[in-house]
Amino acid sequence: MRSTLVRALVALVLILPAPAAAQRAPERLFYYTDNEDGWQSLLRNVDQVSVVAPGGYAVSEHGTVWGEVDPRVVRLGRERGVPVMPLVVNPGFDQEMLHRFLASDEARARAVASLVELCRRHGHWGIQVDFENLALADRDAFTRFYRELGRALHAAGFRLSAAVVHRPDELAGPTAYHRWLFENWRAGYDLKAIGEIGDFVSIMSYNQHTRRTPPGPQHGMPWITRVLEHFLEHVPARKLSLGIITGGMHWYTSQEDRIAPEMARSYSAVVSWPRAMALVERNGARLVWDEEQQASYARFERGGTWEWVFVEDARSFEARLGLVDRHGLRGFSVWVLGPEDPGIWEVLRRRGAPPRPR
Repeated sequence: MRSTLVRALVALVLILPAPAAAQRAPERLFYYTDNEDGWQSLLRNVDQVSVVAPGGYAVSEHGTVWGEVDPRVVRLGRERGVPVMPLVVNPGFDQEMLHRFLASDEARARAVASLVELCRRHGHWGIQVDFENLALADRDAFTRFYRELGRALHAAGFRLSAAVVHRPDELAGPTAYHRWLFENWRAGYDLKAIGEIGDFVSIMSYNQHTRRTPPGPQHGMPWITRVLEHFLEHVPARKLSLGIITGGMHWYTSQEDRIAPEMARSYSAVVSWPRAMALVERNGARLVWDEEQQASYARFERGGTWEWVFVEDARSFEARLGLVDRHGLRGFSVWVLGPEDPGIWEVLRRRGAPPRPR
C-alpha cells in the first residue's frame, strides 16, 4: 500500500505545473537608438538587459541593405554576454518602396543574403524585421519575405523576430481613421504565419494615442490587454514579447504656416521623463494616477488652452510587467533606452538577474 501511495504522489508531481518561482523569468529586450542618452542608459544598466535591439539597417527597393550598428553596443554586448539583434527597417516607413521591394524576387534574395552576411560578420544574434506602414495588399508578400529570411537565418544559426504593430481585432473599427489604420498599419501582418516562422514577435502595443489623436495614454491597461489577448489567439505566449514604451507624450497647440489656411492645430510630441517632469513642475500642475488606465498624467492651462502630459513612470511600467507575468509571455520589448524614468531599473533589479535568450 505504501509503494502504491508513493507512485501516486510521484505521478501527481510530474503532471502538476511547475511553481511560478521555477518558471523562466521573462526575457528583457531593450531597443537602442544611436544617441548619447541611450548609450549612457545602456552602459549603466546593461546588467538588467537580456537582448539589446539597436536600430542599424535599412533596405532599398532593390534589396540593398545599408547602415551600421553603434560599434560600442556590439563591443559591450560581446563583453557582457548580451546578444545584439539589430533592426532592419523600410526607411521613412515608405509604403510604396516597400511594395516594390516585396514584389521583387531578386531584391528579396539580395536583402536576405546581405542580412545573413551582416550577422556572420558582426556576430549578431539575429535580425528583427521592423517594416511599418505595411499595406494590407502586401500581407502575403511580406509573409513570403519573412519566410525566406527565416529559412536563411536559421540555417546559418541565427535568430529572427518581427516588430508588429498593435491590432486589437480582425475588424477595422468604428471610424474612417480606424479603417485607414487597419489597411495601412495593422492588417498587413499574418500573425499566425509570422508566429510560426520566427523565433518571437515583439508587439508594438504602444501608440494607442498619437499626434493624430486626442490626448490619452500611450498604452492604457484596457487597451494593451485587448491587443495582447488578440495576439494570443494567433501566436503562443512563449513566442510573444509585450511592447512597453518609456517616453511620455505632450499634447499642445501648434502654430504652423505650412498647414494654411488653418495655420494651427492640436499636436503632440514625445518627451523624456526629465522633460515631462519639468513641464509638470514649471506649469504648477500635478501628476494624477488613473487607476483604470494604470497611467499617470497631468493637465495645465497655457494662455487659455489646455495642454496634457501623459508619462510612463516606474509604476505604469511595473503594471505592464504584471501582464507579462500573468500570461506567461516570453518577455517584453522596451521602446526605448534613454528617455525612461530611472525608477524602472529598480523595479527590474528587485526581480533579479535577467535571463539569457533561448
